[in-house]
Amino acid sequence: MKALLGMTSAIILTLGLAFGAAAATPETRDDGVTVIHLDEYNGYFAAEETIAGLKTGEYEFVVTNRSDKLVGFQIQNLANRNTLDKFPLEPGQTRSSRVTITEAGVRYRCPINPTPWYELDGIKAR
Repeated sequence: MKALLGMTSAIILTLGLAFGAAAATPETRDDGVTVIHLDEYNGYFAAEETIAGLKTGEYEFVVTNRSDKLVGFQIQNLANRNTLDKFPLEPGQTRSSRVTITEAGVRYRCPINPTPWYELDGIKAR
């Protein structure tokens, strides 16, 4: 019984650590640019900051290639599909993309190692 209680406590602690870690709020620098860090893996992106509930303004996407092959980053205006920026990333490389996000929203993906589009819509005016 004691072993079962210990195992149950370990499972609860593990679940608490896994689900209790909330994503950080994006930082807005003194120059008014909000920074979002994206890690690109083989076939998907992971954001360090919460990307829900963004407001209009200037953003810098700091993208790091966490895979072992060449990948890319493409960001577009969600409404008209105009490409705002697009570049390749070598393994381990980090590059930044500064864009203006309007109420139309944006979407991003990897055009080299195709990933689904990540759509950021519902952008609120400041």
